[in-house]
Amino acid sequence: MRAEKRRPGRQAMSEINVTPFVDVMLVLLIIFMVTAPLIQQGIDVQLPKTHSEGLKRNEDVLVVTVKRDGTLYVQRAQVAMKEFEKKLEKILASRENREVFLRADEKVAYGTVAKTLAKLRRAGATRIGLVTEPET
Repeated sequence: MRAEKRRPGRQAMSEINVTPFVDVMLVLLIIFMVTAPLIQQGIDVQLPKTHSEGLKRNEDVLVVTVKRDGTLYVQRAQVAMKEFEKKLEKILASRENREVFLRADEKVAYGTVAKTLAKLRRAGATRIGLVTEPET
């Protein structure tokens, strides 16, 4: 029997090749970077810009949005103005936190915002915060 000679410098590789892992992670990172802004986007409104101190947002706060054309949304569900107060009463009755954030487009008529505020109060909202964008 002949003994096999090994060349010096040739040894079994005992390290893990991480290149495919890094490639997959970079692809996933790019996918998440592209989709994250789409997930966080809500109802499209142009909020008025003001100089004010921001409120701390609690996750269980109810958000009401008034779009430029006057359509109302509770969270992300569209609600007719006629049904708004009754629907809100039902929602607020089942909630411990009766705080509501009102997001209204800056082009919405003042009367529409005033009517919405009055309906929020009648429905049982204890605290109402007006959401704005910071001025730059």
